Amino acid sequence: MSTCRTSRRTARLALAAAITVAAALTGPVPQAASAPSAVRTEAPSPGAAGLGDPVFPLDGNGGYRVSRYTLDFDWQAPRTPFAASTTVRAVATQALSRFDLDFAGNTLGAVTVNGKPAAAVRDGDELVVTPAKALAKGKPFTVVVHYTADPTQIRHRDDAIEDYGWIPTPDGTVLYPQPNGAKMIFPSNDHPSRRAPITFHITTPPGLSAAANGKLTGRTERPDGRVTWTYDSEQPVAAQLAQLAIGRFTFDEHTGPGGLPIRDVVPDDLVAPTDRYRALTDDHLAWLEDRLGPYPFHRYGVLVGDTDLGVALETQTLSLVPKADLLGDRVTAERNLVHELVHQWTGDSVGIEGWSDLWLSEGHARFWERQYSEEHGGDSFEAAMKTAYEAHDQWRHDYGAPAEPTEPNLFKRMRYDGSALVLYALREKVGAETFGKIERAWTATYRGRTASTQDFVDLASKVAGEDLDGFLHPWLYGAKTPPMPNHPDWVVTPVTG
Repeated sequence: MSTCRTSRRTARLALAAAITVAAALTGPVPQAASAPSAVRTEAPSPGAAGLGDPVFPLDGNGGYRVSRYTLDFDWQAPRTPFAASTTVRAVATQALSRFDLDFAGNTLGAVTVNGKPAAAVRDGDELVVTPAKALAKGKPFTVVVHYTADPTQIRHRDDAIEDYGWIPTPDGTVLYPQPNGAKMIFPSNDHPSRRAPITFHITTPPGLSAAANGKLTGRTERPDGRVTWTYDSEQPVAAQLAQLAIGRFTFDEHTGPGGLPIRDVVPDDLVAPTDRYRALTDDHLAWLEDRLGPYPFHRYGVLVGDTDLGVALETQTLSLVPKADLLGDRVTAERNLVHELVHQWTGDSVGIEGWSDLWLSEGHARFWERQYSEEHGGDSFEAAMKTAYEAHDQWRHDYGAPAEPTEPNLFKRMRYDGSALVLYALREKVGAETFGKIERAWTATYRGRTASTQDFVDLASKVAGEDLDGFLHPWLYGAKTPPMPNHPDWVVTPVTG
């Protein structure tokens, strides 16, 4: 997410599981036989109501692994509730007596597990599902949740996210699921470390189109004039990176570098006004591939948001960029376009293991955004980093160190320029050539996987041929900003307040 422009209830984490031991002996044991071993059977127990992430303890759920989501949405009109269902195919990672889904949808309908009615209880943003029969460890199961989707559901944060959830447009909607708003869209295992492919079936009235992550695999016209659009994300997606947009769209398609399919989704009346900057995507891709390696997905495009919300978002393979970013000056437009494109490598392909690792996602996006901007008519990258250095102690005091965010301060300045500064310091420490090798190794090693802050420190140390933990730890966790290598004249402004 780029930024150029609810209180939580107490976490209930019931994590203890009861284990029963049963042993059975059949017949006498021959003299030469070895002693019998006990056969252990895992008794069914509840899956954890959250993963215990320090920032959002109840986000995500324990006891299962999702293998695919299928969303069926019968869209009616802007700000109008509509019938929806979500099918969750999963595998139990423990014997489950019950399990949770993250869900904040509107009216709940029937819930089934493996085709049989299941008990389902709402508990805040948790949907607690008790199947008719306990689920065995290692076995696949299917949950279907019928509900009324409410496209008026919006929540607010007092940081760079601003409003999130369903964001209305004049004739439809776009999604802002970050950081944990996917539960307003569909029942899910909503944590960045939990990813699964998504199939979308979106039915729209005549004259409206639907767009989503990945590839359009079907378009079926119904007798009543409504159209069902089917999309396949093709690769696993974190719930916070899901996108589903409805409106009067033009699909502007061409072939990009290396034969990459490019598909922009643009409100009809914004096609011509935004074409100049959208046409730069090929150049942005080529520039970033030189620095970060091959683009990690099967396709890309820009979704132009016909909304006044001034926030862009790195929804996977289809970056959401508000119209204001594409109707102003070129430097600002390119900063936001490049920022969200960088995220396809760092944040989307290389996912974060926990919310404390957000600095890896936003810091990389801001670092390369500013580097590109300096080379294409923007402000000095070094000057921007010097300004960030001066403010770093204050940001540490107000928002936490780069790798130590708290929930209210998750998307504050420290996770953007403050985290880019850590990467800038690393480049000053190891040199530009070694830093470039670290970046390419990072995106290649963890492509399609999640990774943690320690994973980055370990990889950087391996590539650089020196232990960088002692250098990076104070930058990432310390209360005071360390000296900047090669810049002894840089001074941190004293903390106030």
